[in-house]
Amino acid sequence: MAIRYPNGRRFNQQKSQNKKLPSKELTYSNRGMTLEEDLNETNQFYLEQSIAVIHKKPTPVQIVQVDYPKRSAAVIKEAYFKQASTTDYNGVYKGRYLDFEAKETKNKTSFPLQNFHDHQIEHMKQVRNQNGIAFVILRFSLTDEVYLLDAKHLIEFYDQKESSRKSIRKLDIENFGFLIKIGYHPRIDYLRIIDSVYFQKES
Repeated sequence: MAIRYPNGRRFNQQKSQNKKLPSKELTYSNRGMTLEEDLNETNQFYLEQSIAVIHKKPTPVQIVQVDYPKRSAAVIKEAYFKQASTTDYNGVYKGRYLDFEAKETKNKTSFPLQNFHDHQIEHMKQVRNQNGIAFVILRFSLTDEVYLLDAKHLIEFYDQKESSRKSIRKLDIENFGFLIKIGYHPRIDYLRIIDSVYFQKES
């Protein structure tokens, strides 16, 4: 099946699906799961425990060609993403709107800013302007370290990428961000960080 972006560029499905670490680098702590899988599991735990309602945003797709090899089955041959996506997840927690992007890298000392796009940064700015909580969750895959970084800092690094660095140093992520401990239930308890950073005054 051919899926294309709004600009007509072909979507590389194989590259998109190839997110798991090689087996020799797997540890018991991450069990080979991608960041998306871990977050989906975490959000399901939050939902089941009535802690928060947070979901991965669906990606709207326009189907343009369908084949019917059997009367009981349809095969999509070609489709397009209707529009550029904003961020990965959004929802509500303690009456506040949450909106965040999740990314991972195999780099050891920095996080490439090319992983983010102009429309995502603009979306985070708009969320912040409406008093929403916007942030990114970043995973360094080789060391299985996960950080929460407020959108304010991501925006600052992104806005200066043309005149300065094309990536965020891991040292800066450690300095401005918050390390999230990997657990079991939930796997990535990022709401613990949200509590301490955004709800500190209320508590």
